[in-house]
Amino acid sequence: MKVLHFYRTYYPDSFGGVEQVIRQMVAGSARLGIEAEILTLTRDKTKLEIEYEGRPVHRAALDLEIASTGFSWSALSRFKQLAAEADIVHYHFPWPFMDVAHFACGVKKPSVVTYHSDIVRQKYLLKLYQPLQNKFLNSVDRIVATSPNYLATSPTLGKYRDKTEIITYGLDRSIYPQAAEEDLQRWRTRFPQPFFLFVGMLRYYKGLHVLLDAVAGTQIPVVILGDGPVEQELKRQAQALNLQHVHFLGALPESDKVALLSLCYALAFPSHLRSEAFGITLLEAAMFGKPMVSCEIGTGTSYVNLDQHTGMVVPANDPQAFRDAMQKLLSHPELAAQMGQSAAARYEELFTAERMASRYQALYQQLLK
Repeated sequence: MKVLHFYRTYYPDSFGGVEQVIRQMVAGSARLGIEAEILTLTRDKTKLEIEYEGRPVHRAALDLEIASTGFSWSALSRFKQLAAEADIVHYHFPWPFMDVAHFACGVKKPSVVTYHSDIVRQKYLLKLYQPLQNKFLNSVDRIVATSPNYLATSPTLGKYRDKTEIITYGLDRSIYPQAAEEDLQRWRTRFPQPFFLFVGMLRYYKGLHVLLDAVAGTQIPVVILGDGPVEQELKRQAQALNLQHVHFLGALPESDKVALLSLCYALAFPSHLRSEAFGITLLEAAMFGKPMVSCEIGTGTSYVNLDQHTGMVVPANDPQAFRDAMQKLLSHPELAAQMGQSAAARYEELFTAERMASRYQALYQQLLK
């Protein structure tokens, strides 16, 4: 069986949550005998055909980008060719150019859409795009929601319940590097006290301004791993609040991320807007057996982090509630350890890449029949 994944960005150009999910899908599918390939866009016009972790990644040159939507005229012909060779076309929503390509290329193969997120921020552009979006979602064979929470709260998915099923994300621990002892010692020396860790792109919906307000006037150590569009704004806020115990590390290699996940006391995940549809970092924390503090935003984040079981879920955009949750975990280490163990058990039960891949395999086979 040959599956073509189509999404706007992928490794090694971009390392976001959807890219990580596709990576895990590809790795998990390979173990089940599924031949997966990826078609994506790139700004690097010198290397359009590459391999990443042993799988072919076909890249078309990005021509322009409008409201985070990449367009590429050469991608149309490449997509038509690759789709003709595939048994299943697997789309990753949202990406309006993908909808255009689907119709422009007249794709007739069985098709799956993993619905990663509603379009939240571009409300006015969404009104223009909605007719195309609805036509596209009507035309595909099956839609996959990534959590029961998201299916229950998405107004768009609500229109397609009869063709939607739930397959949650999953991670494969074996494709993460092992934390080297020298890395562990280096970070242990730098951050000797129990610290909360944030991992991710520094974007508007990640709620990091809430986290900074939450730890103002305390000595709770916070380590922020990642970079992004609001980084300088956050650093100015931290400086204004005199947050000497908050450390911005920028983007670092995967080996450092693994070391910091191994060493941290708990994960801080303050995303406060619905743009955060699931939270791959929450899965990573659960995989490493760490308790979590997150916000209730009506998405998959509260499916991964069960309040009072794997961590604490607090109201969104509420610095005091977030601070109280962090302080409770710090002052009750036995409770924090118990929640971390529950998170690891829940990961093993629901969120492994093996489970995700086997469920997608069953869906693919269903469509081919």
